[in-house]
Amino acid sequence: MLKKWILPLTALFASLGASAIEPLRVSAIPDEAPTELQRKFAPLGDYLAEQTGREVVFVPVNDYAAVVEALAAGKIDMAWLGGFTYVQAHRRANGVIPLVQRAEDAQFTSKFIANADSGIETLADLKGKDFAFGSPSSTSGHLMPRHFLAEEGINPEKDFAHVAFSGAHDATVAWVASGKVPAGALNASVWDKLLEEGKVDTKKVKVIWTTPTYFDYNWTVRGGMDPALQAKIKQAFLKLDPKVPAQAEILKLQRASRFIETKPENYQGIEAAAVQADLLK
Repeated sequence: MLKKWILPLTALFASLGASAIEPLRVSAIPDEAPTELQRKFAPLGDYLAEQTGREVVFVPVNDYAAVVEALAAGKIDMAWLGGFTYVQAHRRANGVIPLVQRAEDAQFTSKFIANADSGIETLADLKGKDFAFGSPSSTSGHLMPRHFLAEEGINPEKDFAHVAFSGAHDATVAWVASGKVPAGALNASVWDKLLEEGKVDTKKVKVIWTTPTYFDYNWTVRGGMDPALQAKIKQAFLKLDPKVPAQAEILKLQRASRFIETKPENYQGIEAAAVQADLLK
């Protein structure tokens, strides 16, 4: 089931001419390990295929920038984006449309974590220490943690001994747990999931601070998509019902209680934070 849903970008483009109805090409920012992304999205892909009447293929990418580029260029039809990558895509191609977000994304947070043996208890204790963000383009693993550090009067480049980027939220936890870095920041949802799955040793890693809330992830479609297809996709997400076992499993994998509509205005705060941090070029 999984293999049919994943298609490398080059193979996908080569196959398009052979089909009268093009598949729905879906991608996602690689904020977790590739195998985990594929596990999470396979049942959703099957569901969207059923609801839209189109084959759905997942197009894996190597980094956040590749998703933004592919969506802005119309090489993929839909992408799971963080708030920051949505802002980047919107600036690259004004026609992209955020359709839905999880209810949880209206009040998202990041966690600051530290190695239990580091002696770090507060944000002030981070000064003079090495620190890991996730991807440079991550909303919850970089931009918003940086934004809230600034509100606390902390400048990572000036106040930390060294700033590193792990590339993904689960990698940040692994780095802190192993002592590669004494502290880092990540998506609160991934942190909770790792705890639930027993993949965090709380004797080695602890949370020292949780940020205020902000808007984060959404499903965004490319500019120029047929409005009728947009409507089908939106309705498919909105009607996911936790009382239906198969749909409950989809929601669980997406760590969503339900999906709700979203709009560009929700991400103005993210854009302002990115401008303030000089992260939009």
